[in-house]
Amino acid sequence: MSPATVLPPLSDLLSTARVVSLPLRTTFRRVTVREALLFEGPRGWTEFSPFLEYDDQESSAWLAAAIDFGWTRTPTPLRSTVRVNATLPAVGADRVAGILARFPGCRTVKIKVAEPGQVLADDVARVAEARAVLGAEGRIRVDANGGWNVDEAEHAIHAFARYDLEYVEQPCATVEELAEVRTRVKYMGIPIAADESVRKATDPLAVARAGAADLLVIKAQPLGGITAALAIVEAAGLPVVVSSALDTSVGISMGLHLAAAIPELEYDCGLATTALLQTDVTDEPLLPVDGALAVRRVTPTADLLDQNAASSERREWWLDRLARTHALLAAAAI
Repeated sequence: MSPATVLPPLSDLLSTARVVSLPLRTTFRRVTVREALLFEGPRGWTEFSPFLEYDDQESSAWLAAAIDFGWTRTPTPLRSTVRVNATLPAVGADRVAGILARFPGCRTVKIKVAEPGQVLADDVARVAEARAVLGAEGRIRVDANGGWNVDEAEHAIHAFARYDLEYVEQPCATVEELAEVRTRVKYMGIPIAADESVRKATDPLAVARAGAADLLVIKAQPLGGITAALAIVEAAGLPVVVSSALDTSVGISMGLHLAAAIPELEYDCGLATTALLQTDVTDEPLLPVDGALAVRRVTPTADLLDQNAASSERREWWLDRLARTHALLAAAAI
């Protein structure tokens, strides 16, 4: 939350709270259905959607972000549209073209690699097919979500090098490992990006201070909101990519307002993931047009909130989670 934002009473959040369950078109990091809690603040609708396995302490940053977006004026946008990348889950090569077709005009694709149960040959086949679909002018980045050790990462990056990578995102789990991989592959001219080492770290600036990454992947919800994320961007002094976490269009709107406020945004952003959902909460979803998204707030459509409402058991689970994380924010504010 912005330091200027007063924590609203829990009753204010509960009064408009809606819990939705949205099936994905393709399994993504072992997720097949995306659940999210939406509520409306004075500035508009906002989203609280930490992944199910996250504990309350980590999830409280996501609630702070939701309140920041719903109760605080967003920064003056520096651009009205944001170029975005396609996102390719860890699918077989035969499915690559069909998935990329859901991202019209996108010149960049982020490819998931290091999926549990798969091997490097699967990743190489996926990357090779994406290069064939995009052509020589397309941009390819891969994301391992910290799934390799240092030696595995170096070996994989060598295997991908022929496909002209834009960068490799979070090849290893720790800052120390990232720094070692960056040293080993520096001669290849392939940048290293940090994601989990920023959004899941006690100190999100540690990776920048250690010289362990060439750029940072920034997500509004896990970092506590637009205000907090902009402070990290300014302090880190590195190029950034603004990304999302399988948000609904409401959550994507938060990411777009963050991206629109960053002065230098040289990389396409990972904010087109609503294309991976079978349905959304609005009849005007934030889907890419000519490879870009318009920067705008989103109001859910009542019928879609009803059609995609979570079961009563899942609704209660989310409302309990909301109450617990709100209590953590209240205790921290004392």
